[in-house]
Amino acid sequence: MTQQDSFITITGATENNLRDVSLRIPKGRLTVFTGVSGSGKSSVVFDTIAVESQRQLNETYTWFVRNRLPKYERPHARALEHLTPVIVVDQRPVGGHSRSTVGTMTDVHSVLRVLFSRHGTPGAGPATAYSFNDPSGMCPGCDGLGRTVRPDWDRILDPDRSLAEGAVRFPPFAPGTWQGQAYTNSGDLDPHKPVRAFTAAEREFLMRGRPGSKVTVQGTGGTWTTGYEGLADRFERLYLKRDLEGMSQKTRDMVREFLTEGVCPDCGGARLNQAALASRIDGRNIADLSAMQVCDLIPVLREIDGPVAGPVAAAAVAALERIERIGLGYLSLDRETSTLSGGEGQRLKTVRHLGSSLSGMTYVFDEPSVGLHPRDVHRLGELLLRLRDKGNTVLVVEHDPDVIALADHVVDMGPGGGAEGGRVVFEGTPAELAASGTLTGRCLGRRTEVKTEVRAPAGELWVKGAARHNLRDVTVSFPAGVLTAVTGVAGSGKSTLVAEFTDAHPEAVVVDQSSIGISGRSTPATYLGIMDTVRKIFARETGAEPGLFSFNSTGACATCGGRGILHTDLAFMDPVTTTCPDCEGRRFGEEVLRLTVGGRSVADVLEMTAGEALDFFQDTGVRRRLRALRDVGLTYLTLGQPLSTLSGGERQRLKLATRLHRDGAVFVLDEPTTGLHMADVDGLLGLLDRLVDAGNTVVVVEHNLQVVAHADHVVDLGPGGGRDGGRVVFEGTPAELLRAPGSSTGEHLRRAVG
Repeated sequence: MTQQDSFITITGATENNLRDVSLRIPKGRLTVFTGVSGSGKSSVVFDTIAVESQRQLNETYTWFVRNRLPKYERPHARALEHLTPVIVVDQRPVGGHSRSTVGTMTDVHSVLRVLFSRHGTPGAGPATAYSFNDPSGMCPGCDGLGRTVRPDWDRILDPDRSLAEGAVRFPPFAPGTWQGQAYTNSGDLDPHKPVRAFTAAEREFLMRGRPGSKVTVQGTGGTWTTGYEGLADRFERLYLKRDLEGMSQKTRDMVREFLTEGVCPDCGGARLNQAALASRIDGRNIADLSAMQVCDLIPVLREIDGPVAGPVAAAAVAALERIERIGLGYLSLDRETSTLSGGEGQRLKTVRHLGSSLSGMTYVFDEPSVGLHPRDVHRLGELLLRLRDKGNTVLVVEHDPDVIALADHVVDMGPGGGAEGGRVVFEGTPAELAASGTLTGRCLGRRTEVKTEVRAPAGELWVKGAARHNLRDVTVSFPAGVLTAVTGVAGSGKSTLVAEFTDAHPEAVVVDQSSIGISGRSTPATYLGIMDTVRKIFARETGAEPGLFSFNSTGACATCGGRGILHTDLAFMDPVTTTCPDCEGRRFGEEVLRLTVGGRSVADVLEMTAGEALDFFQDTGVRRRLRALRDVGLTYLTLGQPLSTLSGGERQRLKLATRLHRDGAVFVLDEPTTGLHMADVDGLLGLLDRLVDAGNTVVVVEHNLQVVAHADHVVDLGPGGGRDGGRVVFEGTPAELLRAPGSSTGEHLRRAVG
């Protein structure tokens, strides 16, 4: 390899907010990209390097295959050279459906199925006979889900009422709706007779119908005759045999009110049929092994030997040891992936790559320290270094100082976010970065300061006898009117305790880790909910209809449909996106752009930054929402910027802006520092202080030691994760935490204070 080939070379990158960025990134090294939120880190690593590598790799396949692969548009850069195949490990959910578990995701469950098919007694059949996702192995009572969901007919039907009086309580089937008319208009049922008085035959007809039965219903389109479908058949077809997650939130919430859910009585939640559960190894079936914590399962599998079973068990042990080494030994294989945090999911994705013998790859990580307690960050570092030492290039977008310290090379982006970023402000080693004088360098050089004067509580908010998941009859008093940090290692029960707190105090405003909905049509203005007011202001001042000032309605440019861009699908070739030639990317038709308020068109308003819009608008509601953006440090965002172009940290703060200015006395935040630079955390702490000083109670689940040191009160859970957690190991002030024995959080806080 020549010296030139030993670098990934970027020339003139202008993706998103990048300002003609040129870089030489060393191969076979660990390179960390730092900088404030929105500075351009992800634009370099993900939107430029990763996209171009995947795009060129796809070009090696035949046209038939390429047409079935994701299509990537060529990134905006003059040249990208000496790329290697890229594997992206991001923070996107690992898969939320109920058939996905830790065991299926990591492929360990597949190895266990092979083990039982060859060594289980009595044998149930081939490996598929032990799969809850295969008809030959799944429990017939729950179709392999481990739980049953049935209609709650006591809620759906009121037997004391007649059909005409509303005996069917389920709103879509109520009298007057076209579906409800199927029952009130049926000639086989008396609509004025109480359902309780129905004969067995009438009840059967109501619920299941009869082949060939017809009924006449009336709707907005007229009157028509259709086949009669029983109430039970219709409900099951529309709401039980379809994925509720594909429906709107409103529909999901409504349907769940009329369902009853419980553990499957046939399999006891094990998901498998009786033949699979009867097959055992050393007295345990495959469900027993899947329910064990990884750290407990490893020694059990090590005891299995023999010429056939030994190698299979050893393969499972090797995979499980990788899970344990990255700090997830408290998980069980039967845990659904939908219950994993973003950090847990990201680490499990990485496990699959640790067993690979590939080298010469580029691994790209998006803030892998998210969700990690400082105690576990060193395990993450070992993982990254092992990937590097196998001959791979590792690129990491990260804010954590401990991860930055491991880097062979650091690229600091900035100096600010959005339009104020997009430049390389530093390249070099971590030690050189700390002495560089950049914002990141200055943050690395400072010490954490523990709050010495804490606020006096204004009362108490209790959680009593919490025993959900791994909590062990926990009773905790949360002081009112102060900032409380709930800490502890991963799996210690922090989120579970806070969930118990919000159940006990349903008035709390909760800001969780769920992602915000993003699309090319969603913008900060639409997400904040100010566009309706803006349209009304323009309509009032110009005399036009409000819909004319929406790029999603009548005001949209006819050429691009209000998108501002034209996306051309070239079938087998890469797609091409160009700025609309008619509206020049402004989304509106020419007749709309001629209408102005205060000399500005609606497109001009959407091109304003939040700071500029604060000076422009006088409306109280609009200004209140724009001040929320200012409070979270996003005044540089333009109101019309697509949310799909925002960084993860920017999206997190945008969500905070919409939640933290609601009327409420209790606020609960789940890891609000996710995606935030060390300097951005200072701004967040200022916002939390303002909330508390206004008379609110704020509870945060956090690992960030800046937040812990700044709290008035700390609740530390542990001492470990999973079975070894679920206890309160400390309650008190941050200063008292420094002296607390047996607390991992206290130990690392002492190191940070130094």
